[in-house]
Amino acid sequence: MIKHIVLWKLKDYVQGKTKQENAYLIKTLLEDLNNRIPGLLKLEVGIDFSNTENSADVVLYSEFESKADLENYQTHPEHEKVKPFVAQCRLERRVIDFEI
Repeated sequence: MIKHIVLWKLKDYVQGKTKQENAYLIKTLLEDLNNRIPGLLKLEVGIDFSNTENSADVVLYSEFESKADLENYQTHPEHEKVKPFVAQCRLERRVIDFEI
């Protein structure tokens, strides 16, 4: 099994919306990918409530059967539709992919 985790720090305002509003929109857009991309077993998005200097604003946790399934997810048209908005909102991005 492959686990794919991404953390984002967001800009304060994008497209007239606050960081918090965009965080919830990102959550909705990404979680809507569940059951739409082959090989994607699970995808959850969390929004930070601690608001500390060291915390990220949004985290994505996802699971895949194989590395090939993760690669398919990365380039899948449904995921490609979400990427530009997330990229526009982010200040920083950190990712880790690992196999268990």
